[in-house]
Amino acid sequence: MASSRMVLQHILCQLAKVGGITHRPMRGEYVLYCRGKRFGGIYGDRLFVVPTPAAERYLPDAPRKIPCAGGGEMLMVERTDDPSALRQLIEAMVLELPDVSQ
Repeated sequence: MASSRMVLQHILCQLAKVGGITHRPMRGEYVLYCRGKRFGGIYGDRLFVVPTPAAERYLPDAPRKIPCAGGGEMLMVERTDDPSALRQLIEAMVLELPDVSQ
């Protein structure tokens, strides 16, 4: 099931105070980046994030799923209506993610 542009816009709005958020469409879904680092994506109209140690601390009860065929396991973010919590999550995660430019 492809993700809607409306869900993408909702997530981007919630992350507006996090600097450097970008996205890229991929097979009907959206891959999300923060300052050039891939931190998650929108798959089937749901937000998923890479299971970094910070993500696991912030989302201890999050369901682990493989959101797309051929992908790896990710954490599903069930509450996307709290911009402050999402900002804290992403800002903590980005410190642990590899720099893809190297």
